[in-house]
Amino acid sequence: MPETRAHHDLASRWFGSSVLAASDESFGLKENLLVPGEAVFEPGHYDHRGEIVDGWETGRRREAGYDWALIRLGAPGRITQVDLDTSFFTGNYPSTGWIRACAVTGYPSPAELLADDVDWIEVVAPTELDGDTHNLLPVSDGRRFTHVLVCVAPDGGVARVRVHGEVIPDPADWAGLTVEISGAEHGGRVIRSSDDFYTPAQVLIMPHQARAMGEGWETRRRRDDGHDSAVIALGAASDLLLLEVDTAHFKYNASAEIELLGVSAAEFASLSGDLDSVEGWSTLLPRTRLQPDTRHRFRLTAPRRHDVAVVRIEAYPDGGLSRVRLFGTPTAAGLAQAERAFRTASASAGPTDPPDPPDPTGRNRE
Repeated sequence: MPETRAHHDLASRWFGSSVLAASDESFGLKENLLVPGEAVFEPGHYDHRGEIVDGWETGRRREAGYDWALIRLGAPGRITQVDLDTSFFTGNYPSTGWIRACAVTGYPSPAELLADDVDWIEVVAPTELDGDTHNLLPVSDGRRFTHVLVCVAPDGGVARVRVHGEVIPDPADWAGLTVEISGAEHGGRVIRSSDDFYTPAQVLIMPHQARAMGEGWETRRRRDDGHDSAVIALGAASDLLLLEVDTAHFKYNASAEIELLGVSAAEFASLSGDLDSVEGWSTLLPRTRLQPDTRHRFRLTAPRRHDVAVVRIEAYPDGGLSRVRLFGTPTAAGLAQAERAFRTASASAGPTDPPDPPDPTGRNRE
């Protein structure tokens, strides 16, 4: 059973992330940085600004300074790695890049974010970049951030920015609500899957509906008597109320049936990492037939639906699922654990003295 990467792109447009401002967009728009999918390039196509690029590209700098792009993370969390993708930028990529991050509440404007009283932390020191490649920049700071500032010097082009990390939701947002507690934006994680041949099971818990089959989970065709499965750690231990299974766009290759199993946090710990076996799991929904290209909703009434921390979706015999969503109410213990994680990740490291912030009215000059 291969392990599935539990981290997400915190700056994904799926989460509602946005590029709020940039120092310069002479040749390529800042919004290109967060476009889903890999960059593409067709040489020889020009508009009034020059050759058309699929990325953010600034003008040639004739004075000292650097360029920057300000990004709001749609899913605040702990950053583990930033990918500065310079694909197709071969003679016009920045020579150096670095990353700053901050944690703020509410919905501040770019000018407010770039004011002197905002505590920007340098999470990636100035690093030499290569052209036409994924520049993977590790981040060791364990705090929760809401915004990042991508800085490049002296100028040039970046095709995409991906901010990989662990989503850390604010449990105060859950007060009095039924929550999609399996959702990635609420801290849900796919921690194992039987098969990621075509697409990773991680997409099962992404927000919004899939726009095409390729945005769902599709396994290879089985030629044995087994079946596929995915294990999802919930954002908090919860009393589960509803399961939604969507086979949208899977018309000839949807899973024929599903079954839902679950365990508490203590029961999961007792499994000792053995996720290949169903021993020790309780049935939350018995084996149930699915229809192709259909959104299904199943009320959960099993006695064991309370205090569930990890679920296992069994897909028979193989095929495709677009989304799996579990709705419920976090338990008191689940809320307490989520609150501890939030407080720990939000703890301040004390005053910092980062480089001068960029000028929100134009290109920074030093």
